[in-house]
Amino acid sequence: MSNPRQKTDLVAKLRDVPHTPGVYVMRDRLNRVIYVGKARDLRKRLSNYFTPSRSKLADVKTRALIASIWDFDLHQLRNETEALLLEGQLIKDFRPRYNISFRDDKRFFLVRVQFSDEFPRLSLTRLKKDDGARYFGPFAHSGALRTTLNWLNKKFGLRVCRPLRPGEQDYKHCSNDIIKNCSAPCIGRLSPEEYRQRVQQACEFLDGKSKDLVQALEEEMHKAAARLDFEKAAEMRDMVQDLRKTIVTTRSFERGARTRVASTIDPMADVRELQEILHLADAPLVMECFDIANIGTAHCVASMVRFKNGVPDNSNYRRYRIKSVSGQNDFVSMAEVIRRRFSRILLEGRAAAGDVAEFSQEAPADAMKRLASNPKFVTLPDLVIVDGGKGQLGVAVAELQRLGLHDLPIIGLAKEHEEVYRPGESQPVIIPHERGALKLLQRIRDEAHRWANGYHQLLLGRRVAESILDDCPGVSQARKATLLKAFGSVTRLRKATEEQIAAVPGIGKALAREVRDFLAKQK
Repeated sequence: MSNPRQKTDLVAKLRDVPHTPGVYVMRDRLNRVIYVGKARDLRKRLSNYFTPSRSKLADVKTRALIASIWDFDLHQLRNETEALLLEGQLIKDFRPRYNISFRDDKRFFLVRVQFSDEFPRLSLTRLKKDDGARYFGPFAHSGALRTTLNWLNKKFGLRVCRPLRPGEQDYKHCSNDIIKNCSAPCIGRLSPEEYRQRVQQACEFLDGKSKDLVQALEEEMHKAAARLDFEKAAEMRDMVQDLRKTIVTTRSFERGARTRVASTIDPMADVRELQEILHLADAPLVMECFDIANIGTAHCVASMVRFKNGVPDNSNYRRYRIKSVSGQNDFVSMAEVIRRRFSRILLEGRAAAGDVAEFSQEAPADAMKRLASNPKFVTLPDLVIVDGGKGQLGVAVAELQRLGLHDLPIIGLAKEHEEVYRPGESQPVIIPHERGALKLLQRIRDEAHRWANGYHQLLLGRRVAESILDDCPGVSQARKATLLKAFGSVTRLRKATEEQIAAVPGIGKALAREVRDFLAKQK
């Protein structure tokens, strides 16, 4: 069992923190990331945590955070915008328990320009695709970015209409040309070459290469102020501020990218380290992790998340409703989800194989490796991870053996002490908490936990939305709708007499008595 590490002298470490913008990462006694924050001045921001007189004035949540801090890391950056971008990415990577913002899958805005279109336009997107388009960003300030795009579209007369190839018919329903906001290339007022030059000028501005436009706008602002047109000057001042926020030079911090600052995440280094620690024949480039989620006896569900090259492969996430067990039984539930996942992969592999007889004669793992070159086919992972200890691992191994997947690498990750169990070994593998291999396992386990809990909460929400009458014998959906329309709610239905319920069309005395008895038992 690994021991918690010794607490760092935080006040002494604070003396070496610089007065620069950056991001700080708080860790607990098990070296887990519990909070990520940004600061314009790291020294001043962190002093708020570790100065006793100030921390006493903090709210309950902040005091609990301070009590849990064992150490912290720093990432010095060039400006506050870079700090905001990196903060968002680190929160998505680590999902710290004390962070609220950035925990969803929403990303910062990018500006997309597809130059293969006849008349390209500037559009907003949150996802960068390999589609040949040119992307700018990400941009930390969405409001300033929208203001900037509106200004660029008006400045260069760029189209904002959605048709891929606008023509005269689209022009008839457009008023942007009339109010001088568009150069109307759709009706030939500009040639495609002239229009593309304007788009290119707008792109140069987004790239930070045309700052003279901002300077010209500042000069107009000063002229407006000189002639006492303060309303116009204030409007232009706000515009200049938004433009400067948009074109400030920043670096892109992408999840799993090698451009990430040191000491955060290097996914492939963590993958290679995990291969070395577990003595795997091949690097676990593709890993699948399984988790079970249930509360009480309702809606037992499971999740499967897939990581590829050390980062989430979101399109291959799966979630399951457990069918073979009612109530809480994590072992039976884990066996079911392993059986369903890998039997389906093998069945799809058999269907994809040209020679079914040859497929059946091979070992399943060997047959799947032969099909691995098919990009349309989901292959076996290089490593299977189950969330749990020896019990969950044992049932998962038994299911894989029944399917003939005896040699598929699999481990169990126990939650309490982060111990790694392997088949046939009584003692767990203890990976130090500062090692990237364990952090990689924690990331994929936490992602599986999040995915399972999200599905569980979704089903619970649906259940809450259902009426209690759904469980009443003899009450169909049509009769439920009739009763609720007549009485307005289940609360009013409880107060109604048997005669009042029987008077509703389609109910009758027998069903009214049954409804009354059912509601009485549900109190």
